[in-house]
Amino acid sequence: MSVIKISTGSPFEKQAGYSRAIKDGDWVHVAGTTGYDYTVMEMPEDVAAQAEKCFQTIAAALEEAGSSLNDVVRARYYITDPSFADDVFRVTGKYFGEVRPAATMVVAGLIKPEMKIEIEVTARIGAGSAA
Repeated sequence: MSVIKISTGSPFEKQAGYSRAIKDGDWVHVAGTTGYDYTVMEMPEDVAAQAEKCFQTIAAALEEAGSSLNDVVRARYYITDPSFADDVFRVTGKYFGEVRPAATMVVAGLIKPEMKIEIEVTARIGAGSAA
């Protein structure tokens, strides 16, 4: 079984030596994703807008791997301030309210000051269709 590396074209991927996602059989591991709009390399100011952008980038990587947000079985959220939790929950609920993956939220420092959230997920292709 081959491993497929998926890239968004972000300059960070090459610079730091990682793939946005790795497809290994039915599993898709999506790297920690921040709210950058990689087409213009801008970061929204608002944490909810950053979370929305994270989900857009993650969804595109999953789609390229033949998967979707519905297949996500594990999510990890890293926020830089505990006061962001409610704003982030509104966004995660929008995308995962029915999917309900196992999830963890951690308050942590991120590598650039403009980053307020980072999201990492694991999906299993076909999990979204399981009863």
